[in-house]
Amino acid sequence: MADVMNVGVNLEAFSQAINAIQALRSSVTRVFDSLKDGMKNKETLEGREKVFITEFQDNLQSVNRDLNELERLSTLVGRPSESHPLHNSGLLSLDPVQDKTPLYSQLLQAYKWSNKLQYHAGLASSLLNQQSLKRSANQMGTSAKRRPKVQPSTLIPDFQIVASRPNIVTLGKVLKAIVVMRSLFIDRTIVRGYHENIYSEDGKVKHFISLHVQVTDHATTALLHYQLPQMPDVVVRSFMTWLRSYIKLFQTPCQRCGKYLQEGLPPTWRDFRTLEAFHDTCRQ
Repeated sequence: MADVMNVGVNLEAFSQAINAIQALRSSVTRVFDSLKDGMKNKETLEGREKVFITEFQDNLQSVNRDLNELERLSTLVGRPSESHPLHNSGLLSLDPVQDKTPLYSQLLQAYKWSNKLQYHAGLASSLLNQQSLKRSANQMGTSAKRRPKVQPSTLIPDFQIVASRPNIVTLGKVLKAIVVMRSLFIDRTIVRGYHENIYSEDGKVKHFISLHVQVTDHATTALLHYQLPQMPDVVVRSFMTWLRSYIKLFQTPCQRCGKYLQEGLPPTWRDFRTLEAFHDTCRQ
């Protein structure tokens, strides 16, 4: 990120002002050194007082001269223009103890990091949009006559997908799953029993027993696990393969405890890689 603090600043006067500050600090140091040393050894008390007063006055005049020079240069430096207003947080730079409370410097670093993050996020978004546009262009170039008509299809025995809104996936006589699609991506999945009426009289999805609630939660986790925006076809294929593993929901024992039921429920968890069955408590 470009350094915007140089805009509107007289760099030559700024350099001279730094030298003036150093000179002023040296003058003030000499004043305190003379006070610390006191009157030097002279033959008479009058002579010691005279030398001390003369040196002290010279040092004070030097401080006054350096201070006036610094004030003159400060008017020539100019006021820096900032592209990011910090409002009241800019007052943190006036903290005299920077080593103990470096809030202002940390705030500037956080702002620069946020700017870089926003910049890279914009690049990533543009690249993803380009990939999406290329895919859409390829699909639009395909002839409508050559495009197969969408029909309810059976991928494999006991695994049926009904093309509707939303799509309903049936696993034998075990369960039904409502798969909500948004464009080419699976947005949400709700699992219900095979013989249960999915919709209520007002057209809303009913709430059912904890078994199907657990499988629905696991399906949501699976969607997050298989998420791959650049390849939605792989996501659908992987998720459907994982969902089909529930075809033997009530016939497969837990791979850890070996039991078919635990607290009255079958193993509802399926491993994302091996598709092995586990009870919800045994998988942890």
